[in-house]
Amino acid sequence: MKNLFMAVLAAAAMLCGCGGGGGRNAASAVADVADSGQRVFRPATPPAMLTPEQQAGYLNEHFWDTFDFADTLFLAEADTMQMMTSFALYVQQFVPDSLAAESMSRLFEKAAVSKPMLEYFAMLAENVLHDPNSQFRNDELYIPVLETVLASDLLDKYERMPYEYDLEIARQNRIGRKANDFRYTLASDRSARMYDIRADYLLLFISNPGCPMCRDVRERIKASKVLTDLVGQGRMKVLVIYPDADLKSWREHLPEYPESWINAYDYGCEITKQRLYDLRAIPSLYLLDADKRVLAKDCVDVAYIEDIVSSAAER
Repeated sequence: MKNLFMAVLAAAAMLCGCGGGGGRNAASAVADVADSGQRVFRPATPPAMLTPEQQAGYLNEHFWDTFDFADTLFLAEADTMQMMTSFALYVQQFVPDSLAAESMSRLFEKAAVSKPMLEYFAMLAENVLHDPNSQFRNDELYIPVLETVLASDLLDKYERMPYEYDLEIARQNRIGRKANDFRYTLASDRSARMYDIRADYLLLFISNPGCPMCRDVRERIKASKVLTDLVGQGRMKVLVIYPDADLKSWREHLPEYPESWINAYDYGCEITKQRLYDLRAIPSLYLLDADKRVLAKDCVDVAYIEDIVSSAAER
């Protein structure tokens, strides 16, 4: 499934990157993704006289008009790669932030015509919007999906449990809201609270010792002139937090981090126990402002972090 999913992401990224020419060309491209003899979904085609912006608005509302949500036989015969690609294209190209809740709720209310259809579309959403490997991961889109799924009466209490857990995690540390506070402990055994750190920006870096991707993210932060300058000016603090219990390994890797960073661990693994942060994928970066409001959530894109602080400086 992992290889299939990565292929889906590559195809969806290619299609999502073809923008600029309007929704019609992008939507038409999806129809040609699969030629395997399996049943495929062909999105609605907007009227030709619409402008690119109007086409995008049309496809926000009508992308799924050609899909028969009552046809559960389709699920057994569908090209799932093509369906994931279509779903990724829809959320990336035709669901603006301002319409996120409305658009996803509308789609999943249609899918709730039957339990098999609802679970199938929930699977698409989980892989595209929630999987740590997905470049389209987006809790603000996934939350209304989960809320709509849980509002249906199609699932029993045991079937609801994974969705309830995902919703609890997705609602933590949302963009624009205050991050969850926690206590961190230094190598000296001194403890403090994350909210006690004073700076214009706090870069929270959840990391594991010896993790190759953690090392890559660490080196990209160190190589960033924007972030390094902010740290040097005292305007940004970097808090590296190790969320697990193997302190021997953690201590061995301490010299790999700059002395100007706060390198700490989570005593008692309280972050995990209290579900304060999503730890399914490590490394993970959170950018917080001076009031500990979340500016960037659960990402590894250092360039994105740079863009946020650079844009703030220009205002």
